[in-house]
Amino acid sequence: MDRVALRGLKARGHHGVFPREREEGQTFIVDLVLHIDARPAAAEDDLAKTVHYGVVAEEVVDVVQGEPVDLIETLAERIAQQCLKHEAVAQVEVVVHKPDAPITVPFDDVTITITRSRA
Repeated sequence: MDRVALRGLKARGHHGVFPREREEGQTFIVDLVLHIDARPAAAEDDLAKTVHYGVVAEEVVDVVQGEPVDLIETLAERIAQQCLKHEAVAQVEVVVHKPDAPITVPFDDVTITITRSRA
C-alpha cells in the first residue's frame, strides 16, 4: 500500500476525565498515515481516485473539536472511523498527542497510536 501522511494537525478539544479538562479544553495534535493504492490516481492524474487530504484534515479537526470523550483512545477511534469513510483509504494509523495532559511530573507528550483497517 502507498501512504499519505498528515502530521501535526492541531485542534482544541474538551476531552479528558477531569472537570478542568472538560471546562477549559486543551490542544490535541493528530498525526495520520492513510494507506491507499495511489496507482489509479497517478495513472489518470485524478483527485477523485485518491483521498483528498485537505478534506480529511478538516474532518479530523471537526472530530477533535466535537463531542467530548473521556479517553484519547476513544478520540483516536473516532478519528480512525472518520478516515475509513473515504473509499480510497484501506487502512489508517492515528496518533493522538495530548501534550498538556494533567500529569504532575515533567513530561514532553502523551500519545496513543492505533491502526484500523476496513472490516
